[in-house]
Formats: sequence, structure tokens, C-alpha cells
Amino acid sequence: MNQTSSSNRSDLLRSLMQPLNISSFKALSRTAGVSEWQVKQLRQGRAAQMQVEPLFKLSQTLQLSLNELLTKFSDLPLQPSNSGSNQQLSNLQQEYRRLEAQLAEQQQTLQQEFQRSSLQTLESLLLQLPTAAFAAENNPQIPAVRLLPLLRPIEQLLKSWGVEAIAPVGSEVSYDPQLHQLMEGQVEVGDRVKIRYAGYTQGDKLLHRAKVSPAVNS
Repeated sequence: MNQTSSSNRSDLLRSLMQPLNISSFKALSRTAGVSEWQVKQLRQGRAAQMQVEPLFKLSQTLQLSLNELLTKFSDLPLQPSNSGSNQQLSNLQQEYRRLEAQLAEQQQTLQQEFQRSSLQTLESLLLQLPTAAFAAENNPQIPAVRLLPLLRPIEQLLKSWGVEAIAPVGSEVSYDPQLHQLMEGQVEVGDRVKIRYAGYTQGDKLLHRAKVSPAVNS
């Protein structure tokens, strides 16, 4: 029987969490979508007594196979000497494979739905932009402003995802190195800078810093 103590299994679990930037057992339960009690069961070496679904979620989060998870966090032998243990392991493996196949199918369905939704939003752009580009190539006198309505589907798509521009291109703002990337010159925090290329946020997350240059009157 594996004599690893529960405290050592907690240390083992921490060592698996660290490369994945999971800072605490509470964060692990939140990331995996399982209860803190189920994480505690894992820490105490009771993986073999847990239901397959939380085991599956934890193995996916920790990037371990079912066998690896059971080896590290239970006393269940992977080459059992009795029929009871053999049946228990076989049942766990069978249910795990079912959940794995179900997850793969769900991911494919979600990806297809995402693609369809995005294409519907961008439909007018996809249909009209090639024609507009052809016309512009053959008649350089066409004002670029006529192309601006074609960008509206992109704006709508970004808005539906909660993506917002840090500031409009051409506007002057106070320099913040957390939000702005200086393209040239030197400025101090708070100095006026001009937005040259758009940057974006999504909720509280920064996607891209806006590229800026010193304002002319700085």
C-alpha cells in the first residue's frame, strides 16, 4: 500500500499546480469546476473513492491521465491482484473515456457554433469587401471613406465579445505604460501622447496596448 501521507500529497498537488499558475487549492477547485471538498479528497489520497466526473475535470486541469492521477492520489493498484480492484479500475477507465469523448464532441460543437455566429456577423463584410477592394484597385480616385461602412460588422462583433478600444485613433491621452506602447521619443507618465494604433481591452483584461507617440504640443 502506498504510505504517502496526506500532507505529502498536498505538497505533490502543489508541485503539479505550480507550473500551471494555479496559486491555491481554492483556485484549483474554481479552475476545474469542482468543490473544495473534492480537492481535499484528492489531497488525502482518496481519488479512487471519488466520482469519475470530478476526477475527469481535475485530470484535465492538471494535465494528467486518469492512471497518473490514480497513481499519485490513491492506493488503488493499476495492476490489481483481486477482481474487485480490477473491476473498480475498469469502471473508472470506461467512464473516463466516455467523458473524454463527450468533451471532445462538445468542444467541436462549440467551435462550429462560434464560427457560424462570427460568419453571420461578418457576412456583409465578406460579401462586399472583395468587390470594394477590386473597385479601389481599378479606380484610385474612390474615397477611402466609402469603405468605412464595411468595417461596422467587425465593430459589432468586437462589441458582442466585450472588446473595447482603449481610445480612438488620433486622440490625445495621458501616457500610461500599462495601456500604451511608446513608438518614438521619450515621455513621462502623465504626459500627453497621441494614439497612433488602437489598443483593446476585454472587460478587465488587456488584449493589446495602444501604440502612441508624443503629442506635438508636449
